[in-house]
Amino acid sequence: MQIRPSAAIRQNYNEIAELCRKTAEPVYLTKNGEGDLVVMDIVSFTRREKMLKLREELLAVEEDRQAGRVGCSLDELENYLDDILTIEV
Repeated sequence: MQIRPSAAIRQNYNEIAELCRKTAEPVYLTKNGEGDLVVMDIVSFTRREKMLKLREELLAVEEDRQAGRVGCSLDELENYLDDILTIEV
């Protein structure tokens, strides 16, 4: 986990941006010693958002399965997952 003071983003934007891209992890910014913001590169953020959406949808499918409702075929599922996990920026 990378933690930096909020002044670092103003003074060293390029360094913070490179750190985000290099590690693919968020950088936590503090203000007066307290957590204030989280900064991520756009590719990592997009991937994280897609993964969260996928988890929500998988949970809904599992709830449907447990309730006895019919799902989709394995081929349909594979195509769907390929579409979701393709990253476009």
